[in-house]
Amino acid sequence: MMLLPKTLGWQMEYDGWNPEQQQHREALCTLGNGRFATRGAFEGASAGDTHYPGSYMAGGFNRATSVVSGRNVENEDLVNLPNWLCLNFKPADGDWLDFDQVEWLEYKQVLDIRHGTLTYRLWFRDPAGRETRLTSQRLVHMGDSHLAALHWQFEPLNWSGKLVIRSGIDGGVENLGVARYRQLETKHLEVLEARESATDSVTLRSMTNQSRLDMAHAARTRVYRGGELASGVERQLVEENGFIGHDIELECQQGEILEVEKIAAFYTGRDRAICEPALDAEWAVQRVEGFQKLLECQRQAWERYWHWWDIELEADTNGVLEQQLVLRLHIFHLLQTTSLHTIDLDVGVPARGLHGEAYRGHIFWDELFILPLLNLHMPEITRSLLMYRYRRLPEARWGARELGLRGAMYPWQSGSNGREESQFLHLNPKSGRWLPDTTYKQRHVNAAIVHNTWRYYEVTGDSEFLGFAGAEMILSIAQFWSSLAQFNPTKQRYEICGVVGPDEFHTRYPDREEAGLDNNAYTNVMAVWCLLTAQQALDALSPTLRSDLLEYLGIDEAELQRWDDISRKMFVPFHDDGIISQYEGYEQLEELDWAGYRERYGDIHRLDRILEAEGEDVNRYKASKQADVLMLFYLFSAEKLEELFNRLGYNFAPEMIRRNIEYYEARTSHGSTLSNIVHSWVLARSDRQRSWDLFDNALMSDVADVQGGTTKEGIHLGAMAGTVDLVLRGYTGLELRDGVLWLNPLLPQGLKQTQHKVHYRGHWLTILVNHTRLVVSLEEGLCPPITIGYRDKLYTLEQGQSLELSYYE
Repeated sequence: MMLLPKTLGWQMEYDGWNPEQQQHREALCTLGNGRFATRGAFEGASAGDTHYPGSYMAGGFNRATSVVSGRNVENEDLVNLPNWLCLNFKPADGDWLDFDQVEWLEYKQVLDIRHGTLTYRLWFRDPAGRETRLTSQRLVHMGDSHLAALHWQFEPLNWSGKLVIRSGIDGGVENLGVARYRQLETKHLEVLEARESATDSVTLRSMTNQSRLDMAHAARTRVYRGGELASGVERQLVEENGFIGHDIELECQQGEILEVEKIAAFYTGRDRAICEPALDAEWAVQRVEGFQKLLECQRQAWERYWHWWDIELEADTNGVLEQQLVLRLHIFHLLQTTSLHTIDLDVGVPARGLHGEAYRGHIFWDELFILPLLNLHMPEITRSLLMYRYRRLPEARWGARELGLRGAMYPWQSGSNGREESQFLHLNPKSGRWLPDTTYKQRHVNAAIVHNTWRYYEVTGDSEFLGFAGAEMILSIAQFWSSLAQFNPTKQRYEICGVVGPDEFHTRYPDREEAGLDNNAYTNVMAVWCLLTAQQALDALSPTLRSDLLEYLGIDEAELQRWDDISRKMFVPFHDDGIISQYEGYEQLEELDWAGYRERYGDIHRLDRILEAEGEDVNRYKASKQADVLMLFYLFSAEKLEELFNRLGYNFAPEMIRRNIEYYEARTSHGSTLSNIVHSWVLARSDRQRSWDLFDNALMSDVADVQGGTTKEGIHLGAMAGTVDLVLRGYTGLELRDGVLWLNPLLPQGLKQTQHKVHYRGHWLTILVNHTRLVVSLEEGLCPPITIGYRDKLYTLEQGQSLELSYYE
């Protein structure tokens, strides 16, 4: 049974030692700053079944080859970095602190999400009867993104004697954080050099063994007694199995508090404004005044972020967890993965954050759920993340070329250089079998990149970015859709065949060996939208830029005419009175005995694995992992969808949305944490209670680990961002359309009021919404007035003005 943390204002507190849940806690207690992050394992812990002290840097990938079922399989992983945390103690005649070998008198693990600190408050009795209190506080600095620090208050309660403290850096770590990956190659690091750089400091240089990423860690450890450096301290250098550090020996007295301070720095050869990674790391740790000064600066840095990002929520709680606190936790983890420090880095957004090794740290389509939030707070970060995609445009073009297609085809899973990183074999842990994985055929990731690029432009009006990068990506992807779509003379329509939709359970037809499905509705409609958006992007460019770009990409009038033709004649499958078929032939699949499977298995989120272990095939059934058709209702308003379908010559009435939602709601297992987000969003106006329940499910997905053990491998960043976006845009009806910021609030009954800031066209706005009124306030500034739309009326808002509208639902 999952024991949920206490929520205390801005803090999450775990009370009591529970080894079965510790790795889950460690993932949720990760601290980071956008450059690197460290899981919340206790600093004296070693990797094993109970603890996993991983650290990861944004973009820190390495490839390795393994033999699986007689085949060479190459994977690229986000590398577990040398462990800077290493800090432990023992009485001279005793053993190192081991959480499983002591009697716990008090155990608290507290995450302060307001100021980005993790605190352990420990009181324990060792096998020899010695009682000790230890308070450990740590931070990964949000101000100076190269620094991290630890601080101990150590008090022997009923004993005195010689104490040994071991502090150092461990370069002998491997990627062991995901059990099903351990059959594959796990060693990615080489230790190049380990040295004592000062009497109180050590340095470790390492390099990834394939990508040759040059890294350096330095750590300084000092012991204080009564606020002064402790005297009578002896140090002995320790070097073993990639570890470099000191054993620090000194006398301790019963009831006397010792303070231990460890300052660490991390630099790489990719960093800017440095001399050499090891030298800069050593200089950094020697220049730091101390932990308290770092803590003060850390608090200031986080207060700055919360001024922009906080969402004040008034909601009915269930008595166990406050939605307000968990929503802030989700913002916290988003900012630890993508902060202002990200702007200097050539990185994407890992689907599981910088919090673990699941999905190997790859970048998927989860940006679709993350970038809208960044757009409305720190669009500079969005721009840098879009540049990650732009720099990999040549590789995307090569991907299309290999299939005989034009334009750019981005990979389903991206890593270092933008090639396809998806696995071709996947382990089903329920059956123990390695199976073909063809989910890489999810070409809709290309539509997500266009969507992210265009939405960024709509929010910011950044014509410079559109001109030199955004339009080129959009048009290159439009070329891809144009060459992928083929005209079917029988249907007199264009088709897209051999793809996989967002659902992921369905990857082929039951009677076919080859992978891929025909005419996935979401993919086809998104392809049409991309082609139309490409034309909008061209219209937004100056004549010179437009002609230059068309010539550079080899797009002539015949190609533009083909785009227009496809946008009017794309095939979309339907069945059963206005139900959009997930793909052509979907209606011929068998219905699943949902009640029977829930009764037998309880948790059926990963229905595909359950069926495969039974010798069955999920491709035979009308059973989806996550929202597929419903993604259309998530991304677009009813008005926009009606426009798109009418252009295609299909009747589309708003009441069709409700029927489609009901149809697919009954056939979805929610095997992805993103699914609850989408379903909650699309139900926000037709079934507010169900929407709120699904929002609550999504909010709890990582805190309660609803997927049964996946959170410990890394949080689900798309779902976390999605819950915040539901409150910020979904329930307030915030939409950007034709240069107008539209608001159409409809809060669920469980949500009483919300207030937050958004950044729009250079302005900071504060938006307050409850069940009776809407208030929009514009801060003073130099930007021009903006237009607010509400219920078919337009309002002009000048700097420093507020707009208040009363209404009754």
